[in-house]
Amino acid sequence: MNPRLLLLTLCQGLLLVNNVVFVAINGLVGLALAPTAWMATLPITGYVAGGAIATGLVARHQRRWGRQRAFQLGLGVAIASAGVCAWAALTRNFWLLTASTLVAGYYNANGSLYRFAAVELVGSDFKERAISWVLAGGIIGGVVGPNLANWSRDALSQPFAGAYLALMGVAALSLVLMGFIPFPPLAGQGGTVRLGRPLAEIVRQPVFIIAAAACAIGYGVMNLLMAATPIAMAQCSHPFSAAALVLEWHVLGMYLPSFFTGKLIKRLGVLPVMASGLVLNIACVMFALSGTDVMHFVGALLVLGVGWNFLYIGGSTLATEAWRPEERTRAQAALDFCVYATMTVTSFSSGALVTTGGWTAMNLGALLPIALLAGALGWLASLRRPLPA
Repeated sequence: MNPRLLLLTLCQGLLLVNNVVFVAINGLVGLALAPTAWMATLPITGYVAGGAIATGLVARHQRRWGRQRAFQLGLGVAIASAGVCAWAALTRNFWLLTASTLVAGYYNANGSLYRFAAVELVGSDFKERAISWVLAGGIIGGVVGPNLANWSRDALSQPFAGAYLALMGVAALSLVLMGFIPFPPLAGQGGTVRLGRPLAEIVRQPVFIIAAAACAIGYGVMNLLMAATPIAMAQCSHPFSAAALVLEWHVLGMYLPSFFTGKLIKRLGVLPVMASGLVLNIACVMFALSGTDVMHFVGALLVLGVGWNFLYIGGSTLATEAWRPEERTRAQAALDFCVYATMTVTSFSSGALVTTGGWTAMNLGALLPIALLAGALGWLASLRRPLPA
């Protein structure tokens, strides 16, 4: 840990405050404003779809202006889009709310690169720990996010409009902190010629395919269940304060293990840690199917968070083996595009599934991508097995 990495960790925490508040309230605001119930999670879908659309643009901005200026631009977008979200909520304009969350996706895509920028702030022997430490900043989001959503729920005449205004202040604080983080120049920064191998060659590597699958499916399953949780709990007549408690424990489960995940990867290897994440995802489904009390939701989402942590940090660490320094911006954009594209599908599906099929059907459906990822990890393990003498 060094001062620059500490500040980047704080910025990651503030990013997660934004994301957790969006997950906590966008589905409920959408449910109140949407023309039909199945469209309730469209504002959440807009956020992740905007991230998918922005990945290529973010990569170009990072390559042209460097990490710091590109990150600052993302935070400027966060401030502006949160203000528009507040206005949309106050005027009960569902489509403006969805459009503003789509624009906010640029900030989401920018912030997802904090974990890779962390590697550039430490020596090569500490890349696993650097990714873990920065993601551990999400604990701030786990504690502050749900409580901020709960405290600001009735701050203005329209429920949750005040939470969007609070997010403007969160992004502004992060913008100030980012100004104190000098990043080393990227290879080829400021140039217009693309260096390194063609992107098609990079993404065809087995190590990249499995890393992208782990990050995308781990995030996709997590997003499918997390986005639907406030709606599912409302259907079970649980108050919003209970949903905020569940999300708090879920985000703590996502980021608390980051204090030791990097060490586990260093000691056991990346594939065993990722396999453990898969087992925890299965445990989450089993827990969720056992009942609909508040503690069932707490237990399921807590285990889901830990499983996500192992898959996402493992996949991110594995991905660093797939590119050369001059290729990192394009390869990282391709990886995050896979994540956001998957999240777009799952966030939209979650609203339709939970309002039509219910919580049980959604959890059973999550077992299919988990099984596919298990097969993919087995394939990579077989490729890495040493040949007999």
